[in-house]
Amino acid sequence: MDKNKRQIDMLHGPLASKLIFFALPLALSSILQQLFNSADVAVVGRYAGSDALAAVGANVANVGIFVNFLVGASIGPNVIIAMLIGQGYKDEVKKAVDAVIGLAAISGIVLMLIGHIITHPLLVATHTPDEVINAAEIYFRIYISGLPFIVIYNFGSAILRSIGDTKRPLYIMIVSGILNVILNLFFVIACNMSVSGVALATLISNAFSAVMIIILLVKEDSMIKLDFKTFKFDSHYAIKVIKVGVPAGLQSMVFSLSNIFIQSGINSFGANTIAASSVALNFEYFTYDISSAFAQAAVTFTSQNFGAMNIKRCRRIYYLTMLEGMLFTAALSAVFTIWARPFAALYTKEGAVIDIALIRMYHVMMLEALTVTYEVSAASIRSIGYQLTPAMLTVLGTVGLRILWLYTVFKKHHTFEMLMNVYPVSWIFTGIVLISAYFILWKRKIKELS
Repeated sequence: MDKNKRQIDMLHGPLASKLIFFALPLALSSILQQLFNSADVAVVGRYAGSDALAAVGANVANVGIFVNFLVGASIGPNVIIAMLIGQGYKDEVKKAVDAVIGLAAISGIVLMLIGHIITHPLLVATHTPDEVINAAEIYFRIYISGLPFIVIYNFGSAILRSIGDTKRPLYIMIVSGILNVILNLFFVIACNMSVSGVALATLISNAFSAVMIIILLVKEDSMIKLDFKTFKFDSHYAIKVIKVGVPAGLQSMVFSLSNIFIQSGINSFGANTIAASSVALNFEYFTYDISSAFAQAAVTFTSQNFGAMNIKRCRRIYYLTMLEGMLFTAALSAVFTIWARPFAALYTKEGAVIDIALIRMYHVMMLEALTVTYEVSAASIRSIGYQLTPAMLTVLGTVGLRILWLYTVFKKHHTFEMLMNVYPVSWIFTGIVLISAYFILWKRKIKELS
């Protein structure tokens, strides 16, 4: 493919179509990445029984802690490299690329070791039922053994996104998704491996994705080419990436941390509700991936244009990503909501589990477009140099509010429906706070630049 066709000129020309062409392949890549876990849920639910489904489902929020942190942290490479491109510092891009790949390898190993240490205490802390805790621990340990591969893929994809290339990571994820489904069926049906089989299939698929993204970067013929012959770990850019990426990763991670508290409430209703919640959660992740993709578009386009001092264009990017993100997210949410029962039936044959899954789909996923309000706002704030502010405000609006809800409203009205209502309530609150922060901080930044 011609490199000019892979790249997007973010500094000139119409924005609306470019943002869509950037965001949609990215959203599809994230959806396919999420399908790794969804395929696990579907295969064990249909071929290994409800206990195996509950074992995988009990790990959805736990896995989300690590994966969401890494996806959020990949904004770091995206912002730094995109800003260097916008400023025209092409010689510095090579240093930044080397730093990103080196940081990905190191952080992946560290996070994997941390994951193994906290596996059992984490499952106990979330009140995982005794009948599924052993299987849940097996699944989680195998899954997190693939964290280095997940980091390399996400950071490598972020490097490609900085020049507007979201299509090739999508192609990799398509092949990886197909590989994951084939291996799932083989390990569970042919090898009778149940939970360990679907986890191993995901690990192998993640390894394939990481290898392929490295190959693309090595063969790249633009300024973001990865050359191991001249590779040099640049601590200066590694620190810059960490300063941007860690707050962004923490912002993504706090949602999973708050979900762990909510998972504890879900677990109190028994194995059927755990299984049903994990089924519905898959569709929420799909719709959220649309929201997240437009936030990534906002941070990439804004970073390049802010680096080039195209201030008016930055503000237009904000309004367009907000509008387009909400429209596309709402459209996918509507599809899943209208045909909720047949979609839920893809993951389980048990009617009781499907009925409970529908409760979550109607209460939560239908309003997923609200997540765009804080995701795009936080991304736009981060791309102009405010890293900690969106993370701190997100903690306030998610962890704080959701824990308060659990120990007040949910404690008084102990129903699954009331527990699920915490999601839209927290989205509305966080959205209002982040939108307000965006306008305040942009006004301050314009004064500083003046």
